[in-house]
Amino acid sequence: MKIKLYNTMGRQLEEFQSIVPSHVGMYGCGPTVYNYAHIGNLRTFIFEDVLKRMLIHFGYEVKHVMNITDVGHLTGDGDDGEDKLGKMARETGRSAWDIAKFYTEAFFKDYDSLNIVRPNIICEATKHIPEMIALICRLEDGGHTYVSGGNVYFSIDTFPEYGKLANLDLSRLQSGARTDVDSNKRNPLDFVLWFTRSKFGKQEMMWDSPWGEGYPGWHIECSAMSMKYLGEQFDIHCGGIDAIPVHHTNEIAQSEAATGKIPWVRYWLHAEFLLSGSTGGKMSKSSGEFLTLPLLVSKGYDPLDYRLFCLGAHYRSQLQFSYQAMDSAKASRKVLMEKVGQLRLACSGKELPQINGSETGWIHEFDESIAADMNMPKAMAALWGLLKDDSMSAEEKLAGVLYMDQVLGLKLDTAVCEADSDLDVPQEVLDLVEKRAMAKKSKDWVAADKARDMIEQMGFAVKDTPQGAKLVKKV
Repeated sequence: MKIKLYNTMGRQLEEFQSIVPSHVGMYGCGPTVYNYAHIGNLRTFIFEDVLKRMLIHFGYEVKHVMNITDVGHLTGDGDDGEDKLGKMARETGRSAWDIAKFYTEAFFKDYDSLNIVRPNIICEATKHIPEMIALICRLEDGGHTYVSGGNVYFSIDTFPEYGKLANLDLSRLQSGARTDVDSNKRNPLDFVLWFTRSKFGKQEMMWDSPWGEGYPGWHIECSAMSMKYLGEQFDIHCGGIDAIPVHHTNEIAQSEAATGKIPWVRYWLHAEFLLSGSTGGKMSKSSGEFLTLPLLVSKGYDPLDYRLFCLGAHYRSQLQFSYQAMDSAKASRKVLMEKVGQLRLACSGKELPQINGSETGWIHEFDESIAADMNMPKAMAALWGLLKDDSMSAEEKLAGVLYMDQVLGLKLDTAVCEADSDLDVPQEVLDLVEKRAMAKKSKDWVAADKARDMIEQMGFAVKDTPQGAKLVKKV
């Protein structure tokens, strides 16, 4: 099946074709670990997880790389403000190293609880300083840098295609540049590759370099680490939509200027904002308007309720957060888990049919939906359609559910296990439950009643609920 993805660079849906057949190199911008991730951040990581699962689902071998920004990201996405970790360290009286370690661990606790598959390679910026210095030297040799005020800058005037990802009008941006722009810059849109003590004399994290003791700019980190593990050209770069105008634009400029390989990345994919329930604006740490996953858990939600909530909207659509919407997602997941649990009960001990991906019906609709730029609302509709389809056997339904959940990541297989462990049910009773269901389906009420009576004689009772038949032990 052909996969189509919306490429931010071309601003259109494009058929996905990997550089190396059947293999995908995928890079995603990871967290800046100076604070907890908010649920808007986590929406982007859920989107990336679904993308990876979808590619694997269709037979690709995916090499997924994600960075951890533990130095160099300033409070402004450009070169203004101060290092976010340094600021938090100063405010809390802890070291920047301790701050990074604590919030990295907190991030992956959230990551795992959302059932996001960890990247093949997780790379911390502070462990890749030599690679960054080497890339800056390469840019320097190519005439793309200059030193001013002790810092090393990338000159965008040496890269004519600067701003192509964001479709930036450079003349308007330059004429409208702030008056407080870094006076060391030749062009207001130039950006720092390496900071020295001339800018941040009290910075805790410092390394020796050809330009003096200092630390890397935020943008050079992702270019250096992605190319170390994926090569000088790779297939997919992901992130949030807010990374387009500055961070990803600067990554492209320095990477393509250094390597001469265009395009550096074939497909750019970006997730839209999660909007705050109280203000209607984007959720962000800088505004102080953000919610964390542990906060949702403290209010009685399972992390997978939030995952299901995110699957209810297309990744390129803004998503409005509200507790009412979370209540709806929680109720839907409860019904979903109960239905799957009952299916497993009915299928206990039976072999499930194999799904090879060429099926028609709900399986085909699901595959078409995820291949069409990951239309997850439509994919979820296919899942619910399958569960409600009276023409399918329990075994066919369960096989379909597990097939779909390889992409959805809702841990529906745990509902299977939980349902099976609730009761110690003899196989004979399970067979009668299935026999009764088939009899009811064909409107053979006599046979259905007979199966029910036999179930009761064996010490169980079958109750019909809106979520399906439920088996309980008679007291």
